[in-house]
Amino acid sequence: MSVIKPEIDNLLEKTEHNPFLLCSLASKRACDINNMVRGQHLRVTAIQDFDDITTVVSGRDSVSVAMQEIEDGTLGFVKDDFDEDIKGANTIPL
Repeated sequence: MSVIKPEIDNLLEKTEHNPFLLCSLASKRACDINNMVRGQHLRVTAIQDFDDITTVVSGRDSVSVAMQEIEDGTLGFVKDDFDEDIKGANTIPL
């Protein structure tokens, strides 16, 4: 699977040309979308079982929705908060 629309270059411009940042934002948002849709689905109907509820409800997978939100500018980040969250993420505790 590849990112065709929105174009990867446009997405990287929105995330300081940092592919890790792009993946982090998109994955966090995709998880939020999945949780929201699953919660709505469980409240509305308990009789049907879908493998991928998001695709059935919106016609698009949650990662595609998140990438589109990044390109549109409706999903962003606070650089200082992001830097603080990942500080030391790759270190091994002693």
